[in-house]
Amino acid sequence: MTALKVLFIGKYVFISSASAYQKPVAHLPITESTPLRNPRWQYSRHKIACEELLTRAYRDRDFPVTVLRPSHTYDKWTIPAFGGWTAIDRLRRGEEIVVHGDGTSLWTLTHSTDFAVGFVGLIGNPLAYGDTFQITSDFVYTWNEIYSILARAAGGEPRLRHAPTTEIERLAPERAGQLSGDMAHSVVFDNTKIRRLVPDFSPSVALHHAAREIIEWHDGHPELQRVDPDLDALFAELLSHSRGGADGAATP
Repeated sequence: MTALKVLFIGKYVFISSASAYQKPVAHLPITESTPLRNPRWQYSRHKIACEELLTRAYRDRDFPVTVLRPSHTYDKWTIPAFGGWTAIDRLRRGEEIVVHGDGTSLWTLTHSTDFAVGFVGLIGNPLAYGDTFQITSDFVYTWNEIYSILARAAGGEPRLRHAPTTEIERLAPERAGQLSGDMAHSVVFDNTKIRRLVPDFSPSVALHHAAREIIEWHDGHPELQRVDPDLDALFAELLSHSRGGADGAATP
């Protein structure tokens, strides 16, 4: 990355991350001009550093780069929730799972097929050179809704209990950046800019439709049904701390 050679590159597309936006977010919806600053997550700071390097290369040496900032992109292979299959397994067994905060912060989920439309539409488009674009969905959910949709698609009932993000991070410090640096904040995006260059970009896959595909795919591929014993133990410990607390159980 430190010796970018324009001579051998016709177009460079860098996949950055919407997690690079400032946290907490000062204004919604988020646009490409929202400042980049995430003191909570090293992953996001690395993305910011890459963007800065590529922007300098474009400005100083006309390096043909386009920067893309997706948010939480998922498909049938991935479960778009903290806990992954471990959470689904608990819900199917009638066990409670833990949701960070009060579960009402807003989260944007983008299906991979919707992302692909925006991605392909920007590749090779000379108007995208030297510029940055969000590729995110218009579908926004609370975390309570996300877990409830997934639970019902799996044939279970959403038995949710809430825990402070700080408590989850205290017991699982390796997950601290992802939670307090991203998932714990409400994120809603304005996709006006990409629609100007890619008129076909119109996200259409909602989690209500994709959740069933996710569960059916995992049911058909037992090797993907991986239960993380450490994460299962974390849920159990958090639940033991929160029983009788103010949050209680939530079944929206």
